[in-house]
Amino acid sequence: MKSRELRRLYIDFFVQHGHKEIYSSSLIPENDPSVLFTTAGMHPLVPYLLGEKHPAGKRLTDFQKCLRTGDIDEVGDASHLTFFEMMGNWSLNDYFKKESISMSHEFLTKVLNIPQEKLSVSVFGGDELVPRDMETHDIWRSLGYPEDHIFYYTRKENWWGPAGETGPCGPDTEIFFDTGKPKCCPECGPSCNCGKYVEIWNNVFMEYNKTRDGQYIKMPIHNVDTGLGLERVLAIINNQKSVYDTELFRPIIHKIAEVTGVEYDGADEETTFAFRVIADHMRAATFVLGDDKAVTPSNVDQGYVLRRILRRTMRYLRKLNAPNGTMSQIARVIVENYSDIYDELDRNKEFIYAQIEKEETTFGKTIENGMKVASRVLEKLTPGNVVSGDIVFHLYDTFGFPLELTQELAAEKQLLVDVDGFNKKFEEHQEKSRAGAEKKFKGGLADTTAETSRLHTATHLLNGALRKVLGSDVYQRGSNITPERLRFDFSFDRKMTEEEIAEVTRIVNEAIQKDIPVICEEMSVEEAKAHGAIGVFGDKYGERVKVYTIGEYSKEICGGPHAERTGELKSFKILKEGSSSAGVRRIKAVIGC
Repeated sequence: MKSRELRRLYIDFFVQHGHKEIYSSSLIPENDPSVLFTTAGMHPLVPYLLGEKHPAGKRLTDFQKCLRTGDIDEVGDASHLTFFEMMGNWSLNDYFKKESISMSHEFLTKVLNIPQEKLSVSVFGGDELVPRDMETHDIWRSLGYPEDHIFYYTRKENWWGPAGETGPCGPDTEIFFDTGKPKCCPECGPSCNCGKYVEIWNNVFMEYNKTRDGQYIKMPIHNVDTGLGLERVLAIINNQKSVYDTELFRPIIHKIAEVTGVEYDGADEETTFAFRVIADHMRAATFVLGDDKAVTPSNVDQGYVLRRILRRTMRYLRKLNAPNGTMSQIARVIVENYSDIYDELDRNKEFIYAQIEKEETTFGKTIENGMKVASRVLEKLTPGNVVSGDIVFHLYDTFGFPLELTQELAAEKQLLVDVDGFNKKFEEHQEKSRAGAEKKFKGGLADTTAETSRLHTATHLLNGALRKVLGSDVYQRGSNITPERLRFDFSFDRKMTEEEIAEVTRIVNEAIQKDIPVICEEMSVEEAKAHGAIGVFGDKYGERVKVYTIGEYSKEICGGPHAERTGELKSFKILKEGSSSAGVRRIKAVIGC
């Protein structure tokens, strides 16, 4: 089965069960500082899972572009990926556990014909705050799943949310495919990392509300959020050992082999790993660059992740002795293979290739500089000395200098490398990154407050004012809102003058002083275009959207929280205007000042 057929089978199945197909959102979350990228199919739907009415109704289905970097060290094995597609279906206070589980079971066993005996499930085992999810257990039993195929796990494995500090949350049930590998131990189960069980589907049941004092209260409404991994399921139904054996990756791997002259099939473990990392990372980078939000490699936020992915790719290409220009050749294959599904890749392909080639050149210079620094450092040491972990990590973190390259240079001078010290520094760096990610999760659409709603409304006014002052070719390229301030990225290729900043500020404050009502209307994409609304328009007409109008100052497609009137903002002040990346400027601002 091909990926196109699998996507269609999934969507058609849920449409037949009363769901409305919606379309993949941007990889860059809108107005949400909780994460840098869209990490799951539910991410763009957070406002609706929190209670807002979705224009398409109560039953939704789609396949969504996602990107996660938490598993980047596992990329290269049989199932972990950085970029992936998640097929999902949602119930917004409509059906619940029985219907959700039954539909998942039917799709896997009747539509995809996966033998039921190859499936196992996990269920929330309960704790001192919330009891064991026996309802979910009983539903699986009623569908014929034996007790030894049902596993109980803790909150860590089988609980979702809340997305912020408080709010909707609940138990989940995960579905796993048994690869047939022998058990690694008597207690072996889906929570093991031995490779016997591969997670393919997760059904989340949002039935509790976590309060500020840590209680979990049953809600009068309930939602269902599910996610099925496209690549993993595609490998399973085609009896392939790895996601890299699917038709999604074979053309990419073939191109890598063609340009490097290295064979993938039958290669040793190290070479196989390099091929897989390159294929995964190039796919991820191509999709990030191809997004209409126009992210470019940089040293902050999404641009920093993109740069690290590209540079990690270059390091593995170096191991295969790839010639310069290899990355853009690989990207062309990815664009060609996916453009009929995600047309933004074709629309932005020249931008993709140009940015990749530019970063390849930049990294080449960085390596040169790193070589000079490394040589100066190593020259001070005599044969038999040890290059400290601090030095090795500094070369890695500052110059993107690979550990193995430092080892090669050290070996030439008969020096030893403190690999353990490097690994310790690297682990400390990862812990700081994880802590930063957890800190980010304390804001965002999931923790909507009156203040964040007002700041969100301010971004609309700011966008409208920028377009009036700088021209209608100015478009939003991203935003980030916390309860304290807003950050707004927009397309513009030069520094704003003080007069322009003052005029933008004046227009926004004028709108605030007029205390204009913020009006929300539901309409089709075609109608929104006809009414002059701005936003990222897809080519899938007929989809209903929300359009927010603020007098003559703003008209935008949006799904986030808003103030009821502009007067609630009190006042607006720009704190800083500067460069975000090539062709993109960034404004930081506050309200109520």
